[in-house]
Amino acid sequence: MDADLAFLSAREQAELIRRGDVSPSELVDGYLERIDALDGRLHSYLTVAADFARAAAQDAEQRIARADVDGTPFLGVPISIKDLADTAGIRTTHGTATYADRVPDVDDEVVARIKRAGFLILGKTNTPEFGSRSTTESPGYPTARNPWDTDRTPGGSSGGAGAALAAGLCPIAHGSDGGGSIRIPAAWCGLVGLKPSRGRVSWSPGPQSANATNGPLARTVADAAAFLDAVAGYATGDFWWAPPPSRPFLDEVGHPPGQLRIAFTTRHPMPEMTVAEAWREAVVETARLLESLGHIVVEGDPPEFDVASTAIIPAAARAADPDLPPLDTLDFPNRTIVSLGNMASAKDLAAAQAALQVATRRYVAFFDDFDLLLTPTLASGPPRVDEQIMGNEDWEGMLELLRIVAFTPAANMTGQPAIALPTGLDAAGLPVSIHLVGRPADEATVLRVAAQLEEATPPLPRPPEPGSLGQIGDTPIRSPRS
Repeated sequence: MDADLAFLSAREQAELIRRGDVSPSELVDGYLERIDALDGRLHSYLTVAADFARAAAQDAEQRIARADVDGTPFLGVPISIKDLADTAGIRTTHGTATYADRVPDVDDEVVARIKRAGFLILGKTNTPEFGSRSTTESPGYPTARNPWDTDRTPGGSSGGAGAALAAGLCPIAHGSDGGGSIRIPAAWCGLVGLKPSRGRVSWSPGPQSANATNGPLARTVADAAAFLDAVAGYATGDFWWAPPPSRPFLDEVGHPPGQLRIAFTTRHPMPEMTVAEAWREAVVETARLLESLGHIVVEGDPPEFDVASTAIIPAAARAADPDLPPLDTLDFPNRTIVSLGNMASAKDLAAAQAALQVATRRYVAFFDDFDLLLTPTLASGPPRVDEQIMGNEDWEGMLELLRIVAFTPAANMTGQPAIALPTGLDAAGLPVSIHLVGRPADEATVLRVAAQLEEATPPLPRPPEPGSLGQIGDTPIRSPRS
């Protein structure tokens, strides 16, 4: 597959298909060839659904031939799905060795909507066990690596999605974000990563998540907006949902935002911790750019948000999962999370939920005076894989990575929309990223300003090709178990 075609945005590929310049089968076969040649080094995919993708491409071509294209803006465009989302007929491991041979019968609602939009599923991207790490490494599966430097992590928990998209192994990637899991790999892989508002995307058929949501990793802000249009909205029985937008999210891209009040900070959320110079400078330069675009930009810090005090809420949910594998089969972070959940009493859980609501009111009140908050996405660039920061079976290993990713979790706890945008490369040639947080349910403003910044910022070059290290052919990847 020609690299120029592989690195086009999803919307550009959709337009080529509509014009008849390329067929869905050509795109699918081209990406499968690239995965076969390049992913032996990256391990961005856990399962490649080659036969499934080729059959879906043929179906798309038949629909195009009979002009049955209404409601399918991405008809024939390939996509990757994070392996935390269930896909009917395609192996779904959730990153845990116990599920190595699990094949669901039913799609998650977000996957069903992705299919209805016309996307063709190439396969399932690598994720840490149950998405509980900010790197992508799990016992029994290969560690995902960053295309910009394969000695480094792409982040997590949508690390496989970020690596695949950055390497040109798909044109857009599905991810999910419970504490930064879309924005972290987007930042370290030089991509756009959008975390929608709480309730914007349904978790059906499972229970709604208070802190996590599905969303896109994309090459462009327009792709992220169009993906959100495809998957957003209420599903029957949702416990809560975001108010519908006044118009499609894609219409916000290029729409003048007017003069906004934007706060910015480079202060690390954890006392006495620092932010790497390149990431601080990215924020300062972006603040100047926003000012030149006519916005009122003010340096200011939001209230502190003690994410650790709310940790028992997702921990209790994990411990209560009826399908949870045996504790002794889980990795250290998940054993720790489940143990914390098991120790929490009903009183502890109620107190944490109350504290979360009070903290959210205080944090969101900051946005009474500001339309957006600008921060670094992360505190520094990606660690080396061999440092195994989250792999250490001790608290210090876990805390070290939490210090690096400390800017992202607050928006998950408050339910606000947030986006990570690439701004350039650091001295080591690795991507640097800024982070915009919007008012509750206000993706529109986030997307308008993100598109402004994208238009005014030179695009990143492509990362180097990772090289060919083994063939996977037409057989779905079957990762070794520990």
